Amino acid sequence: MSSPDPAESTPSTTGDVLVLVGPMGAGKTSVGRRVAKALGLRFVDTDKVIAAAHGAIPEIFATHGEAQFRAWEAEAVAEAVTRGGVVSLGGGAVVTPATRELLRTVPVAHLTVSTEAVAARIADTTRPLLAGDDPVAAWSRIADARRDWYDEVADETFDTSRTPMQRVAEQVVNWMRGRE
Repeated sequence: MSSPDPAESTPSTTGDVLVLVGPMGAGKTSVGRRVAKALGLRFVDTDKVIAAAHGAIPEIFATHGEAQFRAWEAEAVAEAVTRGGVVSLGGGAVVTPATRELLRTVPVAHLTVSTEAVAARIADTTRPLLAGDDPVAAWSRIADARRDWYDEVADETFDTSRTPMQRVAEQVVNWMRGRE
């Protein structure tokens, strides 16, 4: 697996790790970057790691299928968690049992978002699982199917529906600092 893009991370000053999970469009990357900066940790978006190593995610799905994507994703998640920092997972990473098992060993923040709020965030999406005439309906089905897995691995939940991402990041940082 290749290293994350240096533009996406800063050197980790500790072995600390925080993983962000949640449905597509919940703000994991946006919040994750801010949390990493505030805590002085590296930031890794596992979807970007996969894309850097294997190509654009829509093309991976089209050429190799979802099963191969999930295998590469599980590898990227395991490597990122091992290296430490703030790790933003793709929305579907929790479907893999080995990934859920790994997430039980580290702090996990679950970012949620309402259907109404996510509609604007995914309006011009290229996400392969949302392709079709009604991406919001597809998003709702997928989010509902994964909800129990997010809840299973999460140590704390933060809603991004109406709260600015900077404020959500502050909430996550305060939660992490309170764990020390």
